Amino acid sequence: MALDFAAGCVGGAAGVLVGHPFDTVKVRLQVQNVDKPLYRGTFHCFQSIVRQESMLGLYKGIGSPMMGLTFINAIVFGVQGNAMRRLGSDTPLNQFLAGASAGAIQCVICCPMELAKTRMQMQGTGEKKSKRKVYKNSLDCLVRIYRKEGFRGINRGMVTTLVRETPGFGVYFLAYDVLTRSLGCEPEDPYMIPKLLFAGGMSGIASWLSTYPVDVIKSRLQADGVGGVNKYNSIMDCVRQSLQKEGWRVFTRGLTSTLLRAFPVNATTFATVTLFLMYMRDGEECRIQDSEPQSVQLQPLQQQTQPTSM
Repeated sequence: MALDFAAGCVGGAAGVLVGHPFDTVKVRLQVQNVDKPLYRGTFHCFQSIVRQESMLGLYKGIGSPMMGLTFINAIVFGVQGNAMRRLGSDTPLNQFLAGASAGAIQCVICCPMELAKTRMQMQGTGEKKSKRKVYKNSLDCLVRIYRKEGFRGINRGMVTTLVRETPGFGVYFLAYDVLTRSLGCEPEDPYMIPKLLFAGGMSGIASWLSTYPVDVIKSRLQADGVGGVNKYNSIMDCVRQSLQKEGWRVFTRGLTSTLLRAFPVNATTFATVTLFLMYMRDGEECRIQDSEPQSVQLQPLQQQTQPTSM
């Protein structure tokens, strides 16, 4: 289990650096005022942020995921790996159940982290140098929210986070398992790394597509109150108001940037985790063999763990 946690840490750090700019674009598009929209689409949003706020504008709020996603991925891959061992057989259903359990548990960190990230990403919209910074950094953001709204405040959006993450991670691990088996990602395959990257990227896309409407509502609830104005009384009120003003298309806002982000981030994360686990397990097997008597070394080695099993 320790290897699963370590692999998750490595994969998490790699994924954050690759995908954060697209996440900033996603959040801006999801929560912008439909009556006075600042951005016409993904490319225009990306271009506007760079022009108005410099390249650093794309990395607003990165402190929160850099601190949190490392632990989140460690929890996700650690819990998923442990759950698979407890469930016993490596079946598609068990992959889904193990992933769903991991997704639910990591919400404890994910929800406050994404709250701080969203608030930081919205701060100083359209300003190269913010005239008045409400929050100095992600930690200061959470402290201020806690002082003003208490424990409930820093867990704003927890229900929508649970609804998004539980099935989302189930689909995530299920899709990766199915794809790696279908592609035949064997350790001796010369094309193993490209196959792992493709499987990881497509798994991320499948996961986001399965829960994206919930993510739109979550972002709107967590951004609500920025500027001192609260628009939504509850989850259903947010859904109702969003549908009335923008129709069903509201649930696809920011989807393009999300999918552009999902492929490289999850390709990097899954490939890193899988290769890390394979390397570390190979090292452990070598140490065990070196410590055994010569007569034991002549026995057939146990078949190597497949890279599809986390």
